[in-house]
Amino acid sequence: MNYSFFNSPLGKLLLISDGESLVGLYFENMSPKIEAFYKKEDSVIKLAKKELELYFNKKLETFSVPIKLNGTDFQNRVWKELLNIPYSNTATYGEIAEKLKSGPRAVASAIAKNRILIIIPCHRVVRKDKTPSGYAGGIENKEFLLDLEISTK
Repeated sequence: MNYSFFNSPLGKLLLISDGESLVGLYFENMSPKIEAFYKKEDSVIKLAKKELELYFNKKLETFSVPIKLNGTDFQNRVWKELLNIPYSNTATYGEIAEKLKSGPRAVASAIAKNRILIIIPCHRVVRKDKTPSGYAGGIENKEFLLDLEISTK
C-alpha cells in the first residue's frame, strides 16, 4: 500500500492506494495507522491529487480515478448508489434505503464506513428534511462540500 497527503481547503487528506486503485481517502484526524505503508506517490495517488485539486477549484464534477470498494456486499451496494448522486444534488437516507430495499439506519451505518470520502460522495446524503447530518469528517466539512458544489452551478 502506498500513501501520500493532499493539502485541501479542509485540511490534510490522506490518500491510500494499492498501486491500481484508490482504497482510502481520509481526513487527517480520522486516518488509519499507516506505519506499514510506503510513503510513495504512485500514478493512482497522482491522479487523485490532480482531480481533487480540480474539484476544489470547481473545475471537476466527476472523478475518474479508479477506486476499490472494500466492504460487505450491502456496504458496496450503498457506496455504488452514492456514486449515482449527481454533483450538486443530494439524496436522503430514506431515498437510498428505498432503492436498496433496506432501512435508513442500515444505509446510514454503511455510509459511516465509507473509506473513500469526497470521491464516494457521502456528503451528498442528507436528512428527510434536506438538512445535513452526520459526516465522518465533521458536519462543518460536509456543509463546506455541499456549498462548494452548489456554488458551482
